[in-house]
Amino acid sequence: MNNVHEVNIAGRNMKVEFGKLGMLSNASILMSYGDTVILTNANASENPREGIDFFPLSVEYEERLYSVGKIPGGFIKREGRPTDKAILNGRAVDRPIRPLFPKGYRNDVQVVCTVVSVEKDNLPEILAINAASMALCLSSIPFTTPVAAVQVGLIDGKFILNPTSKEREESTMQLTVCATKERVMMIEAGGHEIPEQTMIDAIAFGMEKCQDIVKFQEEAMKMFGKEKDVPELYKVDEVIEEEVKSFAFDMIKEAMNITDRDTRNERMDEVKVKIMDEFSEKYPENISDIGEVVYTLQKKIVRNMLLKEKKRVDGRAFDEVRNISCEVDILPRTHGTGLFTRGLTQVMTVATLGAIGEIQILDGIGEEESKGYMHHYNFPAYSVGEVKSLRGPGRREIGHGALAERALEPLIPSQDEFPYTIRLVSEVLSSNGSTSQASVCGSTLALLDAGVPIKRPAAGIAMGLVTSEDLSEEEVLTDIQGLEDFFGDMDFKVAGTVEGITSIQVDTKIAGLSPKVIRDAIMGARKARLMILDKIKDCIPEARKEVSKYAPKTSVMQIDPEKIRDVIGAGGKTINKIIEDTGVKIDIKEDGKVFVSSSEAQGVKDAIKIIEGLTKEVKVGEVYLGKVVKITTFGAFVEILPGKEGLVHISKLDTSRVNKVEDVVSVGDEILTKVVEIDAQGRINLSRKDVLEAANTEKKDN
Repeated sequence: MNNVHEVNIAGRNMKVEFGKLGMLSNASILMSYGDTVILTNANASENPREGIDFFPLSVEYEERLYSVGKIPGGFIKREGRPTDKAILNGRAVDRPIRPLFPKGYRNDVQVVCTVVSVEKDNLPEILAINAASMALCLSSIPFTTPVAAVQVGLIDGKFILNPTSKEREESTMQLTVCATKERVMMIEAGGHEIPEQTMIDAIAFGMEKCQDIVKFQEEAMKMFGKEKDVPELYKVDEVIEEEVKSFAFDMIKEAMNITDRDTRNERMDEVKVKIMDEFSEKYPENISDIGEVVYTLQKKIVRNMLLKEKKRVDGRAFDEVRNISCEVDILPRTHGTGLFTRGLTQVMTVATLGAIGEIQILDGIGEEESKGYMHHYNFPAYSVGEVKSLRGPGRREIGHGALAERALEPLIPSQDEFPYTIRLVSEVLSSNGSTSQASVCGSTLALLDAGVPIKRPAAGIAMGLVTSEDLSEEEVLTDIQGLEDFFGDMDFKVAGTVEGITSIQVDTKIAGLSPKVIRDAIMGARKARLMILDKIKDCIPEARKEVSKYAPKTSVMQIDPEKIRDVIGAGGKTINKIIEDTGVKIDIKEDGKVFVSSSEAQGVKDAIKIIEGLTKEVKVGEVYLGKVVKITTFGAFVEILPGKEGLVHISKLDTSRVNKVEDVVSVGDEILTKVVEIDAQGRINLSRKDVLEAANTEKKDN
């Protein structure tokens, strides 16, 4: 049986089909918006997973290249590991739905969003969030609060709901808002220095527009939804809870009131040992319950300090940023380095400049095919004092790198202004809260140190939140450290310049954020950001005037697009010869822009000179210094420009009669010749005689 439900959103049809596909899934839906279609399946295990202290939710975002009519590149010709964009989209689906499951739910839940058709005007990543919520709502899984997602653009001061491809190109802002009927669950934003009030208004606009999709999901639940399972929720044994609380509360409170982080952690370790000594033999089967009680007590004490005592763990004011230091030029051979330290959070970013041809090629379903600016983020175990195996980047590392990349992207100069491929790598050296925003600051320092003429410096900060259980009390915190993030209710990251916001990412652990919290977080972030930008300015006021001596030297020139084939030559013969002779890298764009780079400035100059010669038009009446390349009985062939030869007839070799060409010139001689004619077949006729006569006349006149 195929059940269909439809609604109009921003002039386009949003439709869900339920009951036709994936008969063995708990819920399997086909959700479309225009011609973009997501197949979404939601399933849960029958019983809770034993021995865990978290909710095991898995969200997968699967891209299929057939959705855009592509065959995968490479030899295998099938999709491999997820692209970075797919990983980021999976995280974006996960974040707004995770807090809406019942507290204590321990069943494995998997949501798989498979992109099966893409229309460029309707983004699949936005539809996937709506589809995941819809599938969970229609399933028997205990998920009962629909969450909706929209994208908001900004064109000429006007907000655009779910902008089309063309509108996204014109928009100065890309904002994703996820909301329930009452609160905002997630915010993702990138923009060209958007004023704070404009961003606040845009978020409110997005939340309002989410309501039609929330209602759409509620209607579908009533019509097609399965009866919800009554979950078995994890709950600590009340007797154990009371005994541990009575024994440990005062010790934990004393430890959590210690301002110094290391001393506090040492004291808490001692307290945990005492607790286990007291209860492990009495309750050997309930070790996880004991750990859960300790965690709950720590959380309660920290939150009570903030909400009731108005006191932070490290003694700072709620709007106070930790001590900051900035340094540049740390490493001797790299192109640019920046070291940013905020409290016990420390990030070093290294900038590398490369040739234009070193751009990253993207093989995905998005419209973007390549990237000339990249930001990568590494988070080794030593940054938190732990010992773990070194592995490749996970979802978190990819996400944090993308966030820092988005924060700086609007400020990076175009390749016409700065003809380089730019790669930034942020190495987290020490982590105690908001390393992603520290990497924005470290990256700004590295770019300035590398001589990249960015539009303006950028900085980022993370804002936090603690609330009472009924959400009636709320306190926003500036520059949250690790403990406040761990026990708090949100991570509200904002980056930007003195002019405005370039990126936002918001995660929440509760059932959403109020408009007041959003406003307070954005305005508090601005205050902190301006202070950090002053510190960056004190360290390095502007970009260095020249790039590092170890960076490649690059120049850009413009040629007639019709001349590109002359530079490349048959089978690439000409361009490869230039590269071999001069040691440069050459990248040619379709519009005729030619980028030439080399570690040696002379090589760049030599290559440009050759290319200029190849593309320069030969003009009648012009005099050229050329090289004799061939001699015949009737004259000499002279190369006047690279690849361009003309004939000096024997009668035009000298002012007097010439009996043999060899009497005047030899192969390899350089002679001045004048172009006297270019015939209908493009053949060039030259005269040495005309040049000599002109020189004699000039002598007589003088």
